[in-house]
Amino acid sequence: MDKLYKTNEESWNSFQKDFRVSWGLEDVYIKPTSLTYIDGEKGELRYLGYGIQDIISANALAEEMQYAFINGELPSREELRHFVDVIEEGYDLPEHVIAAITSLPSSSDVVAMQASAMASLAAVSDFSWPQENKGDFFAKMLGQMSAITAVSIRHSVRQKPRLPSPGKAYAESFLEALLGKSPGDEKVRAMNNSLILYMDHEVPASTTAGIVTASTLADPYSAVLSALAALRGPLHGGATEVAMSQFLEISDPRSVDAWIQDNIITGKRRLMGFGHRVYKTYDPRALIFKSMAVKLASDKSNAKLLSIALRLEEAGSQALQKKGIYPNADFYSPIVFSCIGIPFVKGSYTAVFALSRLPGWLAHFNEYLSLGGRIIRPRAIYVGHNERRFKPISER
Repeated sequence: MDKLYKTNEESWNSFQKDFRVSWGLEDVYIKPTSLTYIDGEKGELRYLGYGIQDIISANALAEEMQYAFINGELPSREELRHFVDVIEEGYDLPEHVIAAITSLPSSSDVVAMQASAMASLAAVSDFSWPQENKGDFFAKMLGQMSAITAVSIRHSVRQKPRLPSPGKAYAESFLEALLGKSPGDEKVRAMNNSLILYMDHEVPASTTAGIVTASTLADPYSAVLSALAALRGPLHGGATEVAMSQFLEISDPRSVDAWIQDNIITGKRRLMGFGHRVYKTYDPRALIFKSMAVKLASDKSNAKLLSIALRLEEAGSQALQKKGIYPNADFYSPIVFSCIGIPFVKGSYTAVFALSRLPGWLAHFNEYLSLGGRIIRPRAIYVGHNERRFKPISER
């Protein structure tokens, strides 16, 4: 027998229980951090020591928290003013970046459009680690990402590019560019809070993917490109859209019980928007998104979506709570996005997630490298054939 093990299945089963392998890198610590603290048992989330509920209750601006992630502390008035000025410089996208988006078919995934724009910025970037004034570089990237996201979503619904305007809050400038009109205070506040709620979550798949790229000393645009690729997956950022598709599939609150019986309990499908690798209780972000959805869902269409979600949460909790599975941030956030007026097209809600997460990504990349992080190069345990002699094709 020329294999180490009788069958590949036997090989995999053997190493699934091997202490040297952590499937999904669960409970593997890749860096120390002072950015985000999560207590999954208690359902606590803190940014730089500040509780997420306190941040939202205090009506914090997204720009304040963006600054805090990038610079390590909350800004003074003067620091915030300079930070915002630099963000606004990023709104003026180069023509080649806009072309990288609009040259794609309008049916393209919006996150892929963001990635195309990031690749076009990476192509002309001369950034190198370490670099002084990284804070200004990152702030400009925040402005660029706002413009990229607005142009990308507009292109997906066949609308001409429109860039954010300076002189307004980050959330308002983005929404005005996206919607082509003044969004109103209620929607601006909801967008602002959504940007904060999704700003960081320690080192999930997208952040880790970006850190791996940054560890090679690639420029930040390339690292964000890697993070975007990971975020697209339906088990990560794409979960917001799958959750929304789930609500639309059910279509009526009265259909929830039958749907969950046929699809989740009997059909063994995954209930999207439920469960989290870290949280063993209710995701604190989900509680805030839920309260936002209840306040915002006033029109008939969104009120119906909310009714479906509330009933689905009740039924899902009854079915899954014994397993310690509760709603996560992605369960109610798509309803909030819908109420804000963000079009639900392929990748659009995930793209808003990416816009929100950018400061967290950049902060983790910088933190990893500032702490002397080495190039990330893990190993794999070989379970294949023993040494074999290669035979020419004439002998096979």
